[in-house]
Amino acid sequence: MNRLKSTFKEITRYPSAVIGLAIILILILVAIYTVIAIPYSEAVRLWRGSEEVWYATPRNASPSWTNLFRRDKLPDTIVMSTQNGDAEKSYNKEGDTTEINFSFVFDYQYDSFPDELSIYFETQFDEKQPHISMHWLTPDDREIRMGSISLEKSKQAYRVSQDEKLERRLGRVAPQIGLFADPNYEDPVVLKGTYELVIDAIVFEEGADVDAEFVLYGQVYGVAGTDHRRRDLTIALLWGTPVALMFGLVAAVGTSVLTMIISGVGVWYGGWLDELIQRITEVNLILPVLPILIMIGTFYNRSIWTMLGVIILLGIFGGSIKTNRAIFLQVKQSPYIEAAQAYGAGNSRIIFNYLIPRIIPILIPAFVILIPQYVFLEASLAVLGLGDPTIPTWGKIINDANSNGALFGGLYYWVLQPATLLMITGLAFAMVGYSLDRIFNPRLRGM
Repeated sequence: MNRLKSTFKEITRYPSAVIGLAIILILILVAIYTVIAIPYSEAVRLWRGSEEVWYATPRNASPSWTNLFRRDKLPDTIVMSTQNGDAEKSYNKEGDTTEINFSFVFDYQYDSFPDELSIYFETQFDEKQPHISMHWLTPDDREIRMGSISLEKSKQAYRVSQDEKLERRLGRVAPQIGLFADPNYEDPVVLKGTYELVIDAIVFEEGADVDAEFVLYGQVYGVAGTDHRRRDLTIALLWGTPVALMFGLVAAVGTSVLTMIISGVGVWYGGWLDELIQRITEVNLILPVLPILIMIGTFYNRSIWTMLGVIILLGIFGGSIKTNRAIFLQVKQSPYIEAAQAYGAGNSRIIFNYLIPRIIPILIPAFVILIPQYVFLEASLAVLGLGDPTIPTWGKIINDANSNGALFGGLYYWVLQPATLLMITGLAFAMVGYSLDRIFNPRLRGM
């Protein structure tokens, strides 16, 4: 306990270590929050979900906070539903026929046009199909007839942006532009103000009903934006944190502990066992780790647990075995080892109670620095398309962005956000690791 307190006191003398520990603590808290708030099964469902899950989010939308740095504000997504009370709904019954009126009123004060417009209808009827007619009221008191449709299913979508008849009525201008354009300008300019979407539904059966949801797809959305499949990138950025920390920590612990035990056993028993360990290490050092992982991911399995196991297996007989062996050879000649042998201590007791504890302080800095190396390795596999397809990770985001030409399309947020998180994670562990190296290595304390 006293050793731990003195070590922590030493750490506070290095500002870089304090900053690194603060960042690591934040990452751990984010990881804990993510696992609790978005369980793994829910994260997988959302990330692998179809358009039915993300129907109300825009495609390839930048984060909402980017508007803070823009002179011309991009539109945010507007979702209004009669079931949520966002629109006025009234009934006018005449015999077996009932007219249902909806009125969606919203204020549009943006400098750009929306990406898409859609209306989703949910109906209740037996045989006779409800009939829908729609009108668009602009801030300058113009009324634009949008069209009429008959609802054939209980759930049906009307894609305003894809209505070719409406586009012709608007003078061959895309509906999401023509409905918001100021008629006083030759080039499309947004007419700011209060708009109203009026929907008149007629049902022909007793007990039949219609609900509607109006979605204006903006060009910005949420904290992290969206991708080509309308998925909120916040899910992957959040879940990438526990995955990265878990992968890096387990891989670092597995390789460090097993390497330390194997090198300790080899030094203590010596002879053919030590020679065998050294020859295996030398063969393993020339094996290309990344190509082996690519081969396994391509021909066998891309599961994160498979990759983790292979990484630990290849990392056990790494270059650190040579370093540990050199330290153990010095410790083995220490007088207290001879004393332990004299009073009858067994081999396993000497290895685990006397040899290994002597080098743990020296290995702690290397262990901390090793964690981000495995985090970057997992991200590299995902960027190459060999990551676990069921788990949203930082590397998977970059891979999707690269596959869909994010940089060519100016969607820089798609790449910069996960890349920044990877760099911050690596920097935090590196700052702590190098500070610990100065604390535990007497030769570096004065530097």
